[in-house]
Order: sequence, then C-alpha cells, then structure tokens
Amino acid sequence: MSERLVVVSNRVAVPRSLRPAPGGLAVGVLEALRQTGGIWVGWNGKVAKGTEGPTVEVQQQDDIEYLTLSMSQADYEDYYLGFANRVLWPLFHLRLNLVQYRRRYLEAYRRFNESLALQVERVLRPDDLLWVHDYHLIPVARNLRKAGCRNRIGFFLHIPFPAFDVFRAIPHHTFILRLFLEYDLIGFQTGLDRDSFLDSLQRVFPECVVSPHEVVHDGRRISIGVFPIGVDVDTAIEEAAKGRASTQGRRLQANLMDRRLIIGVDRLDYSKGLAERFQAYEQFLAHFPRHAEDIVYMQIAQPSRSDVPEYQVIRDEVDYLAGKINGRYAAHDRVPLRYLCRSFSRTTILGFLSLARVGLVTPLRDGMNLVAKEFVAVQDPDDPGVLILSRLAGAAEELEGAVKVTPYNIDGVADAIALAVDMPLGERRERWQQMMQGVRHNTIADWTRGFLAALRHARAPAASTVAAGGTADPVPG
Repeated sequence: MSERLVVVSNRVAVPRSLRPAPGGLAVGVLEALRQTGGIWVGWNGKVAKGTEGPTVEVQQQDDIEYLTLSMSQADYEDYYLGFANRVLWPLFHLRLNLVQYRRRYLEAYRRFNESLALQVERVLRPDDLLWVHDYHLIPVARNLRKAGCRNRIGFFLHIPFPAFDVFRAIPHHTFILRLFLEYDLIGFQTGLDRDSFLDSLQRVFPECVVSPHEVVHDGRRISIGVFPIGVDVDTAIEEAAKGRASTQGRRLQANLMDRRLIIGVDRLDYSKGLAERFQAYEQFLAHFPRHAEDIVYMQIAQPSRSDVPEYQVIRDEVDYLAGKINGRYAAHDRVPLRYLCRSFSRTTILGFLSLARVGLVTPLRDGMNLVAKEFVAVQDPDDPGVLILSRLAGAAEELEGAVKVTPYNIDGVADAIALAVDMPLGERRERWQQMMQGVRHNTIADWTRGFLAALRHARAPAASTVAAGGTADPVPG
C-alpha cells in the first residue's frame, strides 16, 4: 500500500474556494498532496445553526479528498473565538493583557479536537503520514494516540512560541505542553521559537532529555526542527505582472504619477502593529515635510475575526489615526494615507507590492510574515524597493538586506521610512539582491519537502508507547 499524506488544519482550501494563485499554507499543502495523494481534513468555515450538530462533507478532486466539518455554535464561540483566539493567539503573541481565559474555552478546545481526530481516525491507513498545522489543533495527536494510532505524526506551529515566563501565565499550561509530546516531529518557524519551546519543556518536565534536534521523554524520541516557510517566487512574479496589468493596477499607476508608493498589507489584527505604524508615518510627515507631496502610503488592512471584540477595538483605533493623519496633512489634490479596510485578490496585492518603493512590514510579533518575502520576490531587479521589517517578525532572521526596526520605536520607524525613501539605487539593488537570494533559496516547496523528509525519518512510536497513550487525559481543574 503506497504512502498517503493526511493534512489536518483549521481551515481547508476546498476546490470551489481555490483561486488561481493561493498563498502560504495552501500552496505547500496542495503540492505535497498532489505528489502522494491523500486527504485534507479541517473546518469548512460553516457554523451550524441553533441546536444542529456538526456535519461532515467530503469532496474529491484528482487524488485529493477534502474532508471538512462544520462547527456547532457553542464550539465556534468557545473553541474558535474563545480558546484559540482569545487565549492562545494573544498568549503566543505576547499580549497577556488581551488573554481572557475561561474554563469552558478549554473544554470546547478539547471537545472540537476530539471530534476532528475521530474523523481522521475513520479514514486513516497504517502507512499514512499525518501533518497537523498550528495552535488550533495541538491536541490532535494525543486523541489519535488514545485510539491506538501508530502513524508518524508531525506538527508545525505557524505562529511564535513565547518565552516560558509568558507561556506559564495561563492555567493548565502544563496540560497544553504535554500535548506536544505525542508528536514524532515538531516544527517551528525560527530557532528562537524552538528554543523557547525547549526551555519550557525543561522547566515543566525536568525529566526530559533535550537537545536542539530531539527530545526524549517517557521512552519516546521526538524530533525537533526549524522550517521557515517560504513563498513560490516564480508564481508570485507572474501574478504580480497580471496585477500590474489589471484595471486596479493600471489605475494605481496612473494615480501615483511621479509620487513614490509606501505600502503595507496586513490582516486587521492587533499583532500587526498598525496603530504604531500609523503613528510612525505621522512622525515621518512631521519631521520630513519635504516628502509630503511626493509620497503616498497605502495600507491594506483585510478584515479579520470581526466577532472578537478586541478586533473591533483595534479597528476603531486605526480608523481614528487614519482620519487624524489625513485631516492634518491632506491637501485639496492629495491624501498622504490611503487606508483600505477591505480584501483584494492575491494577484492584485502582488501587483501593488511590485509598484512600491517601500514595503512597510512592522508587526509587533509574527511567526514569519510572508508579505515581506512576497514584497522582495516581486520587485523590479533594475529598480527595487526597500523593505522595512520588524525585528520581531520571523522573516527578520532570513532577510538580512531589510532595514530592521523595532515597531514600538516610533521615532526609529519614522527615521527608517526617511532612509528608505531616499536610499540610492546602488544600495537598494545590493540589499534586494541579498534578500532575493535568500527568498529563492527557501521557497514554499522547499519548506514542504524539508518538513515531510524530516517526518519520514522520525521514529514512529512503538506499540507499547501507544498503548500507554490510551490512558485518560488528566482533567483540567
């Protein structure tokens, strides 16, 4: 029986929702599934109404099966909005002031992951490889082990892992950490995330034998790796050309005239540092007034998680700052800040990125940030733009040619904008060439191949270990 890949993620890019150029996770997962055949399991974005129970949908395209679940209203509120996005997300992004822990959130987190693991168990073959993605689904391996699963299971964390002093701030952090130990391979975006995880393990489970590449716990060996996610460079370049030639791309070029474009593209999320970025831009306009007429800053903020109250707060704050900046610095024939709180196609966004003189990527904390890499990928080699990049984004470990900033340093970001705007062509080319070499060296395909190769070489659990995993979980108090 040939090896299949079974991917488990929060959302599934089912065929009807795919676009010509899907980004990020979807590209890598689809490429891997097409090579081996397999199944993609996850939530389909639907919430059951009233007392209706969750439903399961199955779709087939070529050798890939898409198995998706709806979610009950209670699980949507307490698992997805609750534990995933009001506990784990702010915790892992160092925003303890936004963590809102409730016991029922953890119960819903366990409940939904049990339901998802049950669906995986029903379709699983003995030779399948399992690849579980991100913070929503940490318990999946534990639930499968309890059912006797001996398959190799890998887990990749797309977001940062916090330092132990932050991680231990939530109740039952020991329980969450123990769930990781049921995997055969655990992957992180950066070495810092890996080291934070290993430090937490050693502090909570001192019996663990820990090295940068392996953890030994309770008779099991768990591989540890750093796998920074990349982008599909050639596809990004092709899509950027289409985006420039599109109606929106042509209109932007015509409207810019001789003005230079600064661009930011983010989800509307408090982790992205939009409020601090707007304040820095206002500082730039105040300190460098000669640029007020020849610079345009366009910020695309794609709405996200609007059901979470904290996201409405950040939207209100950013709306206020955008109005304040334009009210102070706009003229009858120009506005210095174009703030677009809406979604665009990826093709359009790549076209916009390719037209920019400055890419402004300043998250307060980010696992990687693929916009930074896409900005580099689509620049004109003869006249490339400058990337301003937060040191607190995972991409900063790879993109040495970026102008690095600390996003909380408003004066420093303002100065970096001035530096980037006035940077001579020779330096821009040198910085871009250095970054482009790294972006091409580590593509999304390299990320997928690297992780799956490491998973194939990981040690599958012995039968006795799996049997031990069948004991009941400790019930959080």
